[in-house]
Amino acid sequence: MPLEKDEIKRIAALARLQLSENDLEKLSQDLTVVVDYFEQMTQVDTEGVEPRDQFIDSANVLREDVVIPSLPREAALANAPATDGEFFLVPKVLG
Repeated sequence: MPLEKDEIKRIAALARLQLSENDLEKLSQDLTVVVDYFEQMTQVDTEGVEPRDQFIDSANVLREDVVIPSLPREAALANAPATDGEFFLVPKVLG
């Protein structure tokens, strides 16, 4: 089912594409091949085939989220160039 140039122009306008006449001719041929392929796919018997979103079995590879003790504040601030005893002190970024 060949696509007409008017159809290609309408699709190009929807996609905000500016196509030359040569581009329209080439695109018409290429899109016709794609549409024909999809038409072939509609003829495949899918009776009894369950729809799927993945075709490989996958499992979560992340570790469990376990609460553990963190670095004490004093140790975290020990090598900081400037602190107020509770937080890191950094130069002002915004005026």
